[in-house]
Amino acid sequence: MPKGTRTNTASMIELGKYNELKVVKSVEFGLYLDGDDYGEILIPTRYIPINTSVDDVIRVFLYRDSEDRIIATTEKPLAIVGECAYLKVVSKGKAGVFVDWGLTKDILVPYSEQGVSMEPDNSYLVYIYVDQQTDRIVASSKLDKFIDNTFPEYEEKEEVDIIIHSKTDLGYKAVINNLHWGVLYQNEVFQSLKQGQKLKAYIKKVREDDKIDLSLHKPGYDKVEDSSRLILDALRENKGKLNLTDKSPADEIYAAFRMSKKTFKKAIGKLYKEKIIALTDDGISLN
Repeated sequence: MPKGTRTNTASMIELGKYNELKVVKSVEFGLYLDGDDYGEILIPTRYIPINTSVDDVIRVFLYRDSEDRIIATTEKPLAIVGECAYLKVVSKGKAGVFVDWGLTKDILVPYSEQGVSMEPDNSYLVYIYVDQQTDRIVASSKLDKFIDNTFPEYEEKEEVDIIIHSKTDLGYKAVINNLHWGVLYQNEVFQSLKQGQKLKAYIKKVREDDKIDLSLHKPGYDKVEDSSRLILDALRENKGKLNLTDKSPADEIYAAFRMSKKTFKKAIGKLYKEKIIALTDDGISLN
């Protein structure tokens, strides 16, 4: 909601997420917002949008400060509650380690929530959540507690957001939409992937046991269509000529288009049948 809109504050305040709250009071060190059951919530002066005044509604992120008070900020964390993020350990304490999540206050990963011992200066994939006993925002590297807890309602070829968790014997294990596990198979990945890397992917198949196969390219004919467009764009940018053929090494094709040789051959075959390109011994050209 744009700043300046006058409305009633929503009754449901969500800690660790973005909320649209109404300004109810101005003080020397900031503004107080209507936090419903949480009472009035301070947004310090340094985070207040320009020209904000009493009765305006502003979008803020809510978290607890070092004194356990709920604070509002317009800073953006690297992840909110319910999301996974690849975060760096910045310090170690009695209760656990603290990771940098983009805000002034670091977030705790309790020792009980560490799948492996987490050490300073190393980064780990963690899940952000609110601890129900303490009402504090914390993180966990034990992702299995939070992932695959809902039925996977995906359609084949559906576009999803993924974050790479680890490399396995099959390929790469990834978190889908912060909700489910999926697999990218090694023989279908033609680029280097790293833990914590965020990508767009496509649902290739949801198996009977609810395991999910992923693809970095649109499955089937859609993939060929996209690849054909990439090749055409490259031809137009290179005066209608490319020194690549279906006999070219796979690594050269991948370096040029980030696609497999098999997909490249299907794409140029399609363009040739449609009489858009001509094939020669040393390359392809626009008709």
